[in-house]
Amino acid sequence: MENQCLKIIIDTREQTPWTFPDGIRTEPGTLATGDYSMKGLQELCTIERKSLSDLVGCMTGDNRERFKRELQRLKSYRCRAVIVEGSLHDIMIHRYLSRIEPEAVMGSMASWQTKYETPFVLAGDADGAARYCLATLRTFYKQCQEFAGIFTGLHK
Repeated sequence: MENQCLKIIIDTREQTPWTFPDGIRTEPGTLATGDYSMKGLQELCTIERKSLSDLVGCMTGDNRERFKRELQRLKSYRCRAVIVEGSLHDIMIHRYLSRIEPEAVMGSMASWQTKYETPFVLAGDADGAARYCLATLRTFYKQCQEFAGIFTGLHK
């Protein structure tokens, strides 16, 4: 029943969207912030997708300031995360094209996660990232249903 109600909104700027399991409905849409959300909950929940290369690219120059502004916008959402298609091992063995040292990558992630109160999830690959995104959206959807049920019960 839950999958029939949950519909994932994929930002129209996503060039190669994640693939979700059968039964999960998706539709393109324009999101103010992030790349994935849920129909009807776009103002409360958003997920930012990053490949490891994208994330590392956000750690230098003008890209760093732009990404910090994105993180500041993410902070206003009740449910938010940056889901990275890469692992801690990938960072530690420098599996990205940049001179930035692994310790600096981890330090920036730790700093941003704390400062912007937004989890950074190292999901391994695109499949793991899509699965974690779905788990996050499903959990938030259930919490919203429970919250709505509390108010429905108050009016009876």
